[in-house]
Amino acid sequence: MKKGWTSLIALLLALSLVACGNQVNQETGSNNVEASENEQPAQEAEGTTAEEEASSQTIYPLTLQDATGESFTFDQAPQRIVSTSPSETEILFALGLEDQVVGVSDYDNYPSEALDKPKVGGVVKPNEEAIIAAEPDLVITGISMKQQVVDQLRSRDLKLFKFEPNHIGDILTHIETIGKITNRQAEAAALVEEMKADIQLVQDAVSTVKPEDRKKVYIEFSKGWTVGQGEFMHELITLAGGINIAADMEGWNQINEEKIIQDNPEVILYNLGVTDEESGETLAQMIRKRSGWDAIQAIQDDALIGIEGDLISRPGPRVTQGLLAIAKGIYPDLVFE
Repeated sequence: MKKGWTSLIALLLALSLVACGNQVNQETGSNNVEASENEQPAQEAEGTTAEEEASSQTIYPLTLQDATGESFTFDQAPQRIVSTSPSETEILFALGLEDQVVGVSDYDNYPSEALDKPKVGGVVKPNEEAIIAAEPDLVITGISMKQQVVDQLRSRDLKLFKFEPNHIGDILTHIETIGKITNRQAEAAALVEEMKADIQLVQDAVSTVKPEDRKKVYIEFSKGWTVGQGEFMHELITLAGGINIAADMEGWNQINEEKIIQDNPEVILYNLGVTDEESGETLAQMIRKRSGWDAIQAIQDDALIGIEGDLISRPGPRVTQGLLAIAKGIYPDLVFE
């Protein structure tokens, strides 16, 4: 069930420190020594920057193993990349690789520039011929593609590298790996540091909440589905200081409406992008109409919080924005700064 739902989700679905160091050296020199002596600290700072820049360059040939256990050797940075997953596309663009991207999935919608890229089909089973026509030297895919499809594409002499991040730490490592493959290690490091700063911001804020005051949270990402342990969406809730009422389950599960009433969550999170195709009702409206749910504390307190689905379902660079949105939804009175 977990694997099937993962596919469904997809279908819905340290540079700053160097700069600060340079500034400190230069300011100290200007305040304490003559102008002629300022040159030496500046030269030392420039030397440090050059060394760090050199250390951030990928050394080829590079051999790495992907999530399927397959090893790949890269003789140079890929110049023509096809991404069959929105998360991977977001990472590529965030690392400044938009010119190298020659194909994306039909569901790639962020950033807006991705909409202009040639389409290669779905995330579960993309169009083989469209991928081959793009003449990629690297195909990147994510959690939605099953091994049978991976093997089929590789049989067409495509270098397909698969990622399967299940935790926040996996996502950060995932970004660093793409940075290493594409010789964008400095950009990847800067992005990871920004994301770590978001995580620390949330952790610092929710650390003020006493254990007995932590709120029980229910999340419904798609109609009738919630998430338990083993998925990064569960981790987002716990990092945000919430107690996931589905923590006794593993992966994605269809909900038991009576159990939700018994667990009595204080906050209900839901995907803003879900509407009923027939009635046009939003997910929030559907949740409110369920029999007996009017007794749930979250509904009584009007604590239904809509979150942009892509922020919390895509294991990419915007996932910590999703973390912030969840934390603010659970604890609106906390200061996140």
